[in-house]
Amino acid sequence: MADEYEDGGARTTMDIATLVGISCGFLMIVAAIVLGGSPGSFVNPPSILIVIGGTLCVTIACYSIPEVLRTFRVMLKTVIYKKRDPGAAANQVLEISDIARRRGVLTLQGMLGELEAEPLLHKGVAMVIDGTPGEEVENIMRRDMQATVSRHARSSSVLRKMAEVSPAMGLIGTLIGLVQMLGNLDDPTSIGPSMAVALLTTFYGAVLANMVFTPLASKLERNSHEEALVNNLYVMGAASIGRQENPRRLEMLLNSVLPPAKRVRYFD
Repeated sequence: MADEYEDGGARTTMDIATLVGISCGFLMIVAAIVLGGSPGSFVNPPSILIVIGGTLCVTIACYSIPEVLRTFRVMLKTVIYKKRDPGAAANQVLEISDIARRRGVLTLQGMLGELEAEPLLHKGVAMVIDGTPGEEVENIMRRDMQATVSRHARSSSVLRKMAEVSPAMGLIGTLIGLVQMLGNLDDPTSIGPSMAVALLTTFYGAVLANMVFTPLASKLERNSHEEALVNNLYVMGAASIGRQENPRRLEMLLNSVLPPAKRVRYFD
């Protein structure tokens, strides 16, 4: 279930499932802590520093600062993102192809303003209007499409790396706490704080990995797959128009890549 509103012809969607899933998971943990009667004992700044700071630093060492910062921006897009229906995208492409077939490619010039919400389709149609051959249009659009897929895959891999590193940082924090505790057995007042670091770092690492980074990485991959399907329809449509193919043939090609539930019958 999602709340949706219109944005330039594309549906900007707030993914309630992501918000509800993560929020409810944290709510269950907080409820269990509060019912245990000692919520303050689960807040430990040294543990937070070790897990969050250590995870961030190790991830930056594996990638780069711009890539990590870009991933944080992408994380927001897993909650609020432009959702496009493949069936509606196919119908849009077929409509453009039909107009080009009946009235001529140059008539598409007046439609470019309506396509600005979809940059890849806008670029493809603009190239067709300029007389670019269909094969070249397809090659250029596929390179752009692959660049987008690669960026999404890199952001997903950053999140996966964070999910991998955070439990390891939790284990390192546990070892630090145990060493501090064993080194100060003659001071009973230091045993409690050291044991808290030892246990809470593992707790924080497990929570971040399994309740934040892994779900967001999975949702990003899902959204990227959906976007790639729509962009593939745009590539096929623009290339077909550039080759001046029959729109009915394009309809068959589009249906060959669409899921059965999304297949279109534009000319029937």
